[in-house]
Amino acid sequence: MLRRAGAIPVDAFPPLHAEPRLLLRPLLPAVAFGLVGVAVLPVMTRRLPWRLLLAVAWLGSAGWAVVLQLPDGIARPLTTPTEYLAGLPAMGDDPLGWLRAFTMEMPSFPTHVKGHPPLPMLVLWAVQWTGLAGAGWAAALVITVGASAAAAIAVTVRVIAGEDVARRAVPFLVLSPIALWVATSMDALFLGVAASAVALVAVATVEPDSSLSRMAGRGVRIGQLNRAMVALAGGLLLGSLPYLSYGLLPIFALPLAVLVLTRPAWPVLIALVAGCPVVPIAFTVAGFSWWEGVLGTHVAWLISHGSRRPYAYFLVGDLAVLALLVGPAAAVALPAALRHAARLVFTTSPGGRGRLGPDTLGWPAAAALAGVLALDLSGVTCGEVERIWIPYAAWVVTVTAVHRPPARAMLLGQTATALLIEALARSPW
Repeated sequence: MLRRAGAIPVDAFPPLHAEPRLLLRPLLPAVAFGLVGVAVLPVMTRRLPWRLLLAVAWLGSAGWAVVLQLPDGIARPLTTPTEYLAGLPAMGDDPLGWLRAFTMEMPSFPTHVKGHPPLPMLVLWAVQWTGLAGAGWAAALVITVGASAAAAIAVTVRVIAGEDVARRAVPFLVLSPIALWVATSMDALFLGVAASAVALVAVATVEPDSSLSRMAGRGVRIGQLNRAMVALAGGLLLGSLPYLSYGLLPIFALPLAVLVLTRPAWPVLIALVAGCPVVPIAFTVAGFSWWEGVLGTHVAWLISHGSRRPYAYFLVGDLAVLALLVGPAAAVALPAALRHAARLVFTTSPGGRGRLGPDTLGWPAAAALAGVLALDLSGVTCGEVERIWIPYAAWVVTVTAVHRPPARAMLLGQTATALLIEALARSPW
């Protein structure tokens, strides 16, 4: 009814920002990949050494994203006139001059350039400057970084919930419907950077010979100085997130949840806090004002078709898209995981560390959901959340670790969800 009334002018297949279609034969490689993954991944999670399993998670996530996108062209989404690559010619050979004039020249930029802070464009310019020019190399960067989130999230889950729980989550992180938008939207880059930042924070909190270190297993015991350096690196990445996307500000709830659970030593916290302002200070010194960028993006949105999307509809419709992103296995597991996380709040002693273990699995999911709800209720995101929310949705998928392995029926449900969406909806990303 809203479509016929012209109230949703830019979404042909709401709540998805996509067009309806029926795609069958070209999906056969993805069907084969998914079935092999359902059969093999649960076995790998039990038998492979941890570091090799992380490599499998990374490569498997990238492969799943690529085979799903093959029918539509892997690099195609980045070549449209509204995307970032279309704005690169304006930067020329003077990225600092472009940065200083960013807010003044914003109205002339492509849609996605003026809808985001300038850091994504600077990343693409740096890739092009190294000689890796073109949409193919940009797609490779996006998919590689986006797929790394599966490994980074597994690392975080290992720290806060134990290696057994993290291993159970890996197949679901690999065969998640989120992969549909890992290839190829720039938001996949944001997903990978955010996941790596949280993982660094988590690893930095592990003290040698602590109960947390024993629970997480070998490979995470590092010295005090090294932990401070890891925390500093995590802070640097966290500080970069608001300069990748304005919608990433609520994702700071995730590292906060990790810190509340692990309660690290003061040197780690100091190093983390010291790292966070480095990127904002650098951009401010270079001539870019974050607040002016926010205001300029808001003005650009007000005069675009996106502002005509009805708030009340997308308040609910965006949550429906979130359900598609996380899949049925996460939907089934989420209530129990959140109940365990809530119970932990009342059983953790005020002093010392929190009680870490499988019950903490719901904490990252709860933090991610809090960020999503903040964006949804505020109207900051109103449509197109299938790409915008993937940095949050990936953490909700972690609750699937409550399913006892091999959990192939649940894993098959995740795979089928991704295949059905790809078969029925043609996304611009």
